[in-house]
Amino acid sequence: MIKNNRRHFLKHLAVLPAAAAMPKTLLSEVFRDTSAKERTMEANRKSYSPPYIEMQKSGKLKARAEILHERMRHCDLCPRDCSTDRIAGQRGDCRAHATLEISSASAHFGEERELVGRSGSGTVFFTNCSMHCVFCINYEVSQLGHGREYSTDQLAEMMIMLQRRGCHNINVVSPTHYLPHILFALDRAVTMGLNIPLVYNTSGWEKKEVLEFLDGIVDIYLTDFKYADPEAADKYSPGAACYPETARLALLEMNRQTKVANPDPDTGLIYRGLMIRHLVMPENVARSDRVMRWIANNLPKDTYVNIMSQYTPMYKAFDYPEIARRLYRSEYNNVVTVARSAGLTNLRLQMQ
Repeated sequence: MIKNNRRHFLKHLAVLPAAAAMPKTLLSEVFRDTSAKERTMEANRKSYSPPYIEMQKSGKLKARAEILHERMRHCDLCPRDCSTDRIAGQRGDCRAHATLEISSASAHFGEERELVGRSGSGTVFFTNCSMHCVFCINYEVSQLGHGREYSTDQLAEMMIMLQRRGCHNINVVSPTHYLPHILFALDRAVTMGLNIPLVYNTSGWEKKEVLEFLDGIVDIYLTDFKYADPEAADKYSPGAACYPETARLALLEMNRQTKVANPDPDTGLIYRGLMIRHLVMPENVARSDRVMRWIANNLPKDTYVNIMSQYTPMYKAFDYPEIARRLYRSEYNNVVTVARSAGLTNLRLQMQ
């Protein structure tokens, strides 16, 4: 089981100083390199040019950011379609308004090894989330709103500092409700020299029409496929009954854009492609068997699938007896058996 999980990372990470107390010129102090291990490792990087660079040069990156920003006036960026006027300062169902809020940013070593490499994934944890999962391990950030306000220029500088530390990618976590901000920051960061892959780290509850704005921008989709059962989705992520249908369409679009994720033979890193995570839950409440069969029947058999075993009851999970415990080894192994029987060949496993 992975020990360096997100909760451990967030607990031990020094949270970024508040923007109001941190002049823009001092932002680099957050990421000051003090050891050789953290210095940029250009010699170890595969030559890869993210397509977002050309999108920036053509003006399309900023143009898409502006369109998405306008959609926040009657926000429909996520499947909740709450129509909140976030630009006027209202908070949507995701609990975000028009000002960017970030919980933390750092080189992270708790992600998949093909993203972490030797120097870590440059992970930015955004505050708030549209899923509202009752078992969320990061509920302080996703639902209680722990984070601080930053400008898009400051986010751009964070991206550059993470690159300078040697991070192999920029990994935006729970990004959907801040998509306009991320694209504005990316547009700025390219002018400052950003040239490493962009990882879109999402719950999978994404609207296909919004994902289309990311075609040619995102290099790696790191996405959950949480539920294959709408009743379970509605119960454990209240209001998300459409999750299975929406996620399936999203996965097809992500695969269309980036194809299969395969590690580079020289570096062991993934630079482009679709990476799917599925968290196995007690009592098979998410219908993991259906998840695996759908992937096998609708995506390439060598689609990257991480079958995750580290379910831990957190937050409100103890209000639901069926998920108020850790996972049994037999429950996990059953899912692995189904995945293999379905013909999936590119599995990442944690419990045997």
